[in-house]
Amino acid sequence: MQKEYVGSGCLVQLKEVLEVEKPSSIFLVTGKKSFHRSGAQRAIEPLLSNYKVTIFSDFSVNPHIGDVKKGITLHQQAQCDLVIAVGGGSVIDAAKSINFLAAQPGEAEKYIKKERNPVHKPQTFVAIPTTAGTGSEATHFAVVYIGKTKYSLAHQEWMLPEYVFLDPTLTLDLPTYITASTGIDVLCQAVESYWSTQSTEESKEFAREAIGMVLNNLVEAVNNPSLQSREAMLLAANLAGKAINISKTTACHSVSYPMTSYFGVSHGHACALTLAEMCLYNSDVTDNDCLDKRGAVYVKSILSELCGLFQVESIEEMQQKINKIMDQIWLTRKLQDLHISASEHHDVIVANGFNPERVKNNPRELTEKALREMLRRIS
Repeated sequence: MQKEYVGSGCLVQLKEVLEVEKPSSIFLVTGKKSFHRSGAQRAIEPLLSNYKVTIFSDFSVNPHIGDVKKGITLHQQAQCDLVIAVGGGSVIDAAKSINFLAAQPGEAEKYIKKERNPVHKPQTFVAIPTTAGTGSEATHFAVVYIGKTKYSLAHQEWMLPEYVFLDPTLTLDLPTYITASTGIDVLCQAVESYWSTQSTEESKEFAREAIGMVLNNLVEAVNNPSLQSREAMLLAANLAGKAINISKTTACHSVSYPMTSYFGVSHGHACALTLAEMCLYNSDVTDNDCLDKRGAVYVKSILSELCGLFQVESIEEMQQKINKIMDQIWLTRKLQDLHISASEHHDVIVANGFNPERVKNNPRELTEKALREMLRRIS
């Protein structure tokens, strides 16, 4: 059972967790700059002063297998029995992967590619997000790249952090672009979770709450941040994470991965680029191309419910509202502004944008022709 600590200053309660767990060696995973900038370093270091600590921050923004292997080696050499991740989604994902794989015998790639089943429970894991976006602290999977290909390392029981600290003071100094990109990722996760073929009443309730909080707080958190808007976005991210932990994401996320791995577009921004277009696409679902076993009529009702959550009358108005939000938080909606303009660039996205774990969750089958048309419209 995951234990959550929520609110300004809750990080001081990490001391209580350490007193309960009594670790002999701690593996601390942090961002290169965010650990200091967020104020986490100042808050956490005194709490760790009486413990043996190994720090790992030598990894890329999108965790690569080589980064993970370096972390595994350090983790094993130090014989760590507790892992603390302090940072954004990439930091928490990297730490989750390292902790999970360090406990398993043999090659890490075998587990990432699902060619081998894990046999050992990893060490106790503490997640402390410093961005309000990915919800990684609330999910049982982590992104790992092998080459340009994105994989999702997952385990229903052993990947979910045992302890989570949601302290909004750690997000107060987030740069504008990171606030915007991670914040729009929350909206993408929540919307995609809501229409996912694997959605449940529980996941939809998490998503509903997250959507409302994002719509009420994201623009303020980017343009005129307050502790209240930062805390709301942190909670929204956690709720969206809980939603996708059940339902998983869909086509927008699938298409985003090659935009990130080949063209360097920030993850959340990449997801948002097709969100408005995907709303319209999914609303035109028929019985012939519906992937949701509940049927096309059900999917259309879900899109109608989403319109209600966005407080609009139609899918077209929902599209306009998403586009307006992106404009208000200074995220370009055009691929050409991100240096993705040539036809061969579109070919790369199409060739690598059909992640089976995500596309099959989309309520309407996404075809190559439809994706190319979307890319043309947002070019």
